[in-house]
Amino acid sequence: MTSDAATAANATSTTLPRIDGLPGASGAPGPEAPAHGIGASLPPADARAKTEGTFPYAADLWAEGLLWAAVLRSPHPHARILSIDTAAAATMPGVRAVVTHQDIPGETLYGRQVVDRPVFASDLVRHHGEAIAAVAADHPDTARLAAAAIAVEYEVLEPVTDPEKAFEAEPLHPDGNLVRHIPLRYGDPEATGEVVVDGLYRIGRQDPAPIGAEAGLAVPRPDGGVELYTASTDPHTDRDLAAACFGLEPDRVRVVVTGVPGATGDREDPGFQIPLGLLALRTGCPVKLAATREESFLGHAHRHPTLLRYRHHADAEGRLVKVEAQILLDAGAYADSSSESLAAAVAFACGPYVVPHAFIEGWAVRTNNPPSGHVRGEGAMQVCAAYEGQMDKLAAKLGIEPAEIRLRNTLSTGDLLPTGQTVTCPAPVAELLEAVRDFPLPTLPKDTPEEEWLLPGGPEGAGEPGAVRRGVGYALGMVHMLGAEGTDEVSTATVRVHDGIATVLCAAVETGQGFTTLARQIVQETLGIEEVHVAAVDTDQPPAGPATHGRHTWVSGGAVERAAKMVRTQLLQPLAHKFGMSVELLQIADGKITSYDGVLSTTVTEALDGKELWATAQCRPHPTEPLDESGQGDAFVGLAFCAVRAVVDVDIELGSVRVVEMAVAQDVGRVLNPAQLAARIEAGVTQGIGAALTENLRTARGLVRHPDLTGYALPTALDAPDIRIVKLVEERDVLAPFGAKPVSAVPVVTSPAAVAAAVRAATGRPINRLPVRPQAAVAAAPKS
Repeated sequence: MTSDAATAANATSTTLPRIDGLPGASGAPGPEAPAHGIGASLPPADARAKTEGTFPYAADLWAEGLLWAAVLRSPHPHARILSIDTAAAATMPGVRAVVTHQDIPGETLYGRQVVDRPVFASDLVRHHGEAIAAVAADHPDTARLAAAAIAVEYEVLEPVTDPEKAFEAEPLHPDGNLVRHIPLRYGDPEATGEVVVDGLYRIGRQDPAPIGAEAGLAVPRPDGGVELYTASTDPHTDRDLAAACFGLEPDRVRVVVTGVPGATGDREDPGFQIPLGLLALRTGCPVKLAATREESFLGHAHRHPTLLRYRHHADAEGRLVKVEAQILLDAGAYADSSSESLAAAVAFACGPYVVPHAFIEGWAVRTNNPPSGHVRGEGAMQVCAAYEGQMDKLAAKLGIEPAEIRLRNTLSTGDLLPTGQTVTCPAPVAELLEAVRDFPLPTLPKDTPEEEWLLPGGPEGAGEPGAVRRGVGYALGMVHMLGAEGTDEVSTATVRVHDGIATVLCAAVETGQGFTTLARQIVQETLGIEEVHVAAVDTDQPPAGPATHGRHTWVSGGAVERAAKMVRTQLLQPLAHKFGMSVELLQIADGKITSYDGVLSTTVTEALDGKELWATAQCRPHPTEPLDESGQGDAFVGLAFCAVRAVVDVDIELGSVRVVEMAVAQDVGRVLNPAQLAARIEAGVTQGIGAALTENLRTARGLVRHPDLTGYALPTALDAPDIRIVKLVEERDVLAPFGAKPVSAVPVVTSPAAVAAAVRAATGRPINRLPVRPQAAVAAAPKS
């Protein structure tokens, strides 16, 4: 990435502690950053191991007497299974077990939110790559050969791949093709504006593309249970689903989280772990499965492909009057998290703008396409691309600057969402937009051979400098934090102190969002103990919930803070009693305990004096409610906002695009770790650029085309532009622990829309599809 964390922090104009002592925006030195605790740029504990290649990922697991697993997957997107013959596979030398749907001792269906997905297909195949059977053998090649030797007779059926046709098609599932319908009604349906613009938008299928291989190890236990060692992001839910399928009580199944390389959605699908455990229980031996990249593309969930129809009404001054929209999410073969994604899409269909009247119809439907589910900013990202395209159309029709028309409509604290919910959290949307608008634009590249690498297409690009046009585009985005619509958000944490070392036990999985680093900082800040360890996660610990929607920054971080404060009280009470004062009159800083009047001064180590202190606490935010039959309700705990200005160069003859710079302003509540925050924003912007320009898992009649990292083009460091974090607004959310907001998802949501707007500005073309195709970026008008 061309802009590292230090560069990004140097471009900010906030009062956060500076990274490496860099100067502030005014040129004056910023405050000295603390060495530890809240506000420090504490590095992740596993950073060195991961960068040196010594970090043990799930694919590195090993056990004595290990067997290898392989899964047979359907080559068809839709077919009736007439017969499954496993005889040839079962009799191959080295094969220890073959399992199909007939060998599942418990529940045959699973699902994190809707239980509708079979562990192994039994009568129907509903998507390309659906699991049919699994094999355990003494060598990985033997397992793969045995899986290929399973004879399955199919009656190939016509796949339903167009979500619009799913409404009239024969049911693909016993639950029908409609997963959810949300009709949102807000205001006067007869209201109209002086200016009306229409738009049709399509968003492609983005894959979460986890860095490491999806892998795991299942080890049978003497009590007839099993232990699953995987890179799960929601271990307790995965345990409960697996136990139900195994026909076991949950306490006889243990999930140990190990080797998580990172996640931008659900890291592991339970359907990957369940066959692994079945084989271990069947053979009585440890069984390992390492999925190929092709299997990952076929098996795990992707971002929902979405079709959006919009009509915006505005007055002559460009102020929004009414928004009408139809939103159709392609859930793929099974429901997964589509209901939640649809709720976000419908609720945020108007964006962070004041809209007096809104009428939105949202649907999520089953098809024979690959499964869709959790990916950062699900639902919100798709609608952001559409409503921002509409804002550009209004600006062009009214002759108003794109940034100005947005400023005339921005949402603020106290305004109402179209769901009827009042925005009670900080919403500095106008401030964010003004920050990116006023940030200096990058200089134009020189038209010389030495600078040809700046052209779209790279050093060997075929384009001519004279065909390159520069475009500037703006976008505003929003996401919700934590679960929605009545989700019971809760996390539990324990803090233990012994021999001057603090240990945190919390089942919050570190997926790259920085929770383990934050937990260390919280304890350092609260207890003044520098050496803090975060224990490995397993299901013997109390649940902490899934690693989505920034939950662990808020809910698990809040639980750690409460537990640490309880330990702090245990530590200070004896001293307070001895000196005849209350605990509130004592403070801990830099490893020292002092009283307000200076009478007491001692170190934390002396106060501990060999004691072992511990406390367990929970954090549960205020409850939410489901959207009603009119799409109304207080469905969200909190909101986060972002503004992005994209600068792109487009070869208007070839349609190739180079992102020159992304200027980002974001409301973060409070900066807890400056370096980590900058890195998370940069990563989110880069993921958004991938969705805007290159990432689209293509299918042909339900068959996934090129399910590999050659056919699926992820942005690399060479594709990443300069990312300028021009402002971080630290207006604390009073409901959130520390006042902080999660930061990763909202730049992912906003960046694709900004890039599309910039290409729109450079070419004069409508740009209504993501990722932007080269033919769409060829300018309609001849070169000037």
